[in-house]
Amino acid sequence: MVPARQLTTSELEAGLDEIRRSPADSGVLRLIVRRPAADDREELQEGTLDPAAGLVGDCWSAGRRTNPDTQLTLMNARTIALIADVPERWSLAGDQLFIDLDLSTDNLSPGTRLSIGSAVIEVTAEPHSGCRKFRDRYGLAAMKFVNSETGRRLNLRGLNARVIQPGTIRLGDVVKKIV
Repeated sequence: MVPARQLTTSELEAGLDEIRRSPADSGVLRLIVRRPAADDREELQEGTLDPAAGLVGDCWSAGRRTNPDTQLTLMNARTIALIADVPERWSLAGDQLFIDLDLSTDNLSPGTRLSIGSAVIEVTAEPHSGCRKFRDRYGLAAMKFVNSETGRRLNLRGLNARVIQPGTIRLGDVVKKIV
């Protein structure tokens, strides 16, 4: 594993303009991460999304309190590229899909649907925020950055979604806003 480099608040804030340049209507799936067990990560070239299981093989469906509104977590690829510093540390965030797309509340409000490969997902209202594990992996400055007023408005920590239409997704798939 690549050693952790935790960015300062000023380094993180300097990356906001690049994050804000994320495409609004059509982006690209940059990383698929399956979590077979707590703290385990498998980076996939291809995955299957299912309305009952979320990302097939992910530990979400094995949880005691599975909330369909939290089946999937999406994170902006530009945000994680900034925070993680190196690609090998992206998957530590714990999200399943890393997308080069504007995830801000203004662009993707709850109920917005996205097509990815042959699947369709829907953004949910369930909040997604930085937690202790996120802080431990990326630093206190990163957690404060994603949970700041600007961070919440831009959904820098990401957002939750549920699967509406099952299908196969692949790295490099176009992610398109459809509703």
